[in-house]
Formats: sequence, structure tokens, C-alpha cells
Amino acid sequence: MDQLRLQTGKEPEHGLKSESDWRSMARILIVDDTEMMRDSLASTLAREGHEVVAASDGPGALTRISATRFDLMISDMKMPKMTGIELLGEAKKLRPELPVVLMTAFATVSTAVEAMKLGAYDYIQKPFDGEEIKLLVDRTLEHNRLLRENQALRSMTESLAPRPLVGASQVMQDVRRRLELLAKSNATVLVSGESGTGKEVVARLIHSASERRDKPMLAVNCAALSENLLESELFGHEKGAFTGADRMRRGRFELADGGTLLLDEISEIAPGLQAKLLRVLQENQFERVGSSLTQQVDVRVVATTNRDLRQFVADGKFRQDLYYRLNVVPVEIPPLRERRDDIAELTRHFLSQISKRDRSPFRHIEPEALRAMERYDWPGNVRELQNIVERACVLETAPGLVRGATVQPWLCNHGGDPQQAAGTLAGQPLAEIEKTVILSTLDKFKGHRIKTATALGIGVRTLGMKLKKWREDGVEVTV
Repeated sequence: MDQLRLQTGKEPEHGLKSESDWRSMARILIVDDTEMMRDSLASTLAREGHEVVAASDGPGALTRISATRFDLMISDMKMPKMTGIELLGEAKKLRPELPVVLMTAFATVSTAVEAMKLGAYDYIQKPFDGEEIKLLVDRTLEHNRLLRENQALRSMTESLAPRPLVGASQVMQDVRRRLELLAKSNATVLVSGESGTGKEVVARLIHSASERRDKPMLAVNCAALSENLLESELFGHEKGAFTGADRMRRGRFELADGGTLLLDEISEIAPGLQAKLLRVLQENQFERVGSSLTQQVDVRVVATTNRDLRQFVADGKFRQDLYYRLNVVPVEIPPLRERRDDIAELTRHFLSQISKRDRSPFRHIEPEALRAMERYDWPGNVRELQNIVERACVLETAPGLVRGATVQPWLCNHGGDPQQAAGTLAGQPLAEIEKTVILSTLDKFKGHRIKTATALGIGVRTLGMKLKKWREDGVEVTV
């Protein structure tokens, strides 16, 4: 009888599960034509805290796999309708990443070799006891977890690949000369500058030009994690160190051994972690959370901040000794308004990137548009410039050109005069400013919601909900 059986070995819970519940539980599919075997195996694994789904044959299993993402499939080898080997092949077509363990009472070298060639992780011979299958399941899940972790690290390393530091202004030439000197040392570097100036680009260039370039470069956003999570992320933890720590985990310092670790927004690190970070910088040593074993690492730290760390020290928010340790070699990235000579080159760089990415003809920038951009103060710096250039390419109707008429409305400063813009907007509630911008953009595109939403960088559904609310509030919306 083909049926779906869900077992967890626990009383049903209401509401969302905690983060630790999801980490410790795996969703496992059991496929066997013998009901007694399905029930026995399901009970054994459910008592371990796993969620178990059962199917009595291959076609039923494929239906489950196509609809649900499983962490592991355990299948019998000899079944009606479809053998375990056949099921393995079809399952891998649907979910190539799914680990599969095969059960057989007729284990032979040839079947084992065939199973491994098709992608099975392992096989187990019947009869087996509960401890055997539990150990095999744990080993398979841990192997798959490590594969995913390695893939994530490779993806992160690729995302941190170096990008060019664009700009021929004198201040950027000075920055380049300093980076050339930095590449020859292993000194800790503190990169400071306003948001959007390119601090992460500089950090990647430092790593790629150093002798550590063949080793990993990893990054941690110190502002994105709570103190406890950040401690575990940086230094790792032992199994059982805290609720939900169901396995040992290596931290970023350990994973980046021999390479570079980027600590983004270092000013936001909690006071309780600052002493531990100082020790790593001074002695290259740390302990995982829950461990007394000292780890020795060789990691170069590049930290970034958009805050005045000296003021943080004066206010008692940041350790003075840690500040001095981080600020061995400071690199300050100037805001875009202090290097307006670079705006034209940066604009052409972004236009070239968009052309290559979208496989579209290269657009030239109209002199009027460039003059408006050079008058603008760019509070969002290079990141804002990139956003405006991309938006202009989306909305521009003239072939091969970006016109001033397309760029200027998005500079929001009445022809590039930031003081005039500030005087117009100062004192207005944010909700009113948002309403004015959205309705004027909607009017510009003659009520076309998709174009309006694209230009504003919001979803069409979000736009629709705002318009509906304003109508309900009595605002005239003519679309």
C-alpha cells in the first residue's frame, strides 16, 4: 500500500520551530515495499528527531521527491515497479544534490560499484540493527553538510574576487600607491570611508595583490549578527556548547587560515567580543566556543568602517587597544563628491559592465547628463552612481545614449544643487516625500505600474498596495 507516513517521535508542535530545531532535524525519505521495514526504520530515525516520509515503491518516491526537498533518501534495492538502482538514477535527475543510501539483502561488489557510479553515498546490508543505520545516517548527513559548507565558502570566495579601483583623480592615485605598499606586508589594515565608497573593493584588492592571494578570503558583516552568533561565526563552537549546537563548527578565523578575513563594519562588534578579537590579532590564538583547546591561526585581518572609530573610543564604545591594533595601516577612501573628476570614468565603467552583462549595445553618456551628475553631491557615493546609471539604462528610450533628461529627475536635487534640494525636502514627513516621489513617477510613465515599480526599485505588488491605501485615505490616484 503506497501511503505517506510522517513521523517525528515528538508531540505535535504549534507555531514556528526554533533555529536549533531546524538545524538538528533532517527530512528523510524511506522507500521499501515491506511495511514492517518502513515502520521500523521510520520509528528508529524519528526517535533521533528526524522527520520521516515513507513510500512503498519507486514511482511513489519520485512523486515525493519532485514535491519536497529531502536531506536523505534510504531505499531498498529490490522492489516491484522500479529497482533501487533505477530509482537512484531517476532521483538524481530530479535532485542531483540528494544523498542516497541503498539497502540490500543481496550485497555484491557489482551492485555496490554500480550504485556508487550512479551517485549513491553508501549502502547497507540487511539485516542491520538500529545503531548501524543511525551511525550511517549521521555520517551521510554530516558529509552532505560539509559539502554544502564548502560550496558556500567557494561561492563566498568567488563573490570576493577583486574588482578594479576605477578613477584617475589624484586622491585615488594616492590610494593605489598605498595599496601597492600594503600588498608587500601582512599588517592589519583599517579601511574607512562613507557608505558606498568602495571599501570592500579595496579590501579585495589588498588580498589579491598579497602573497596570500592563493589562500581563501572570507568576510563577516559584524553588524548583521547578534553577539552570540557573531562569536560562533568568528571562532566556531564545539558540539553541545549551547542549545542547538548539535555538531562542531569551525569559525571564519579557522577557515581563513593562511588567507585574509574581512571584518565589515567593525565598529558594530559588541564590547564583549572586542577582547577576544584583540587576542587573535595580537597572538593569532583563540578557542572555539565551549572549548579550552587553543587554536593557532595565521590570518590577515582587513577591517572596514563608515564610523569615526576615534570618537567611538572617546565615547567608551570601542576599546582603545583594539583600535590601535586594527589601525596599524589606515586607508581612507574619499567620498565621490571629493573626486568628481572620476565620475565620467566611473559612469563609462558601469555602462560597459551593463553592456557586457545584458549583451546589449554600449551606451554613451550625453554631456548634459554628465554635467548634471558632476554637479550632484552623491550622498550614496559610488554605489548610488552605479544605481543611477543602471536605472537610466533601463528607462532610456534613445538608442545607444543616456540623456540628461533621463538622468536628471533621479538626482533629486533640482539640476544638481543639493542645498536647493535639501531646502525643498527639509521638514517634510518621510511618508509625504515617498508619496510625492511615487505619484510623480507614476505620472511620468503615464500610469504604467511595471515601469514605475522598476524605476523606483520596488515590487509591482508593493506599488499596488500603496496606491490602494492612498485611495482609501482619499488621495486622488488617476490610474
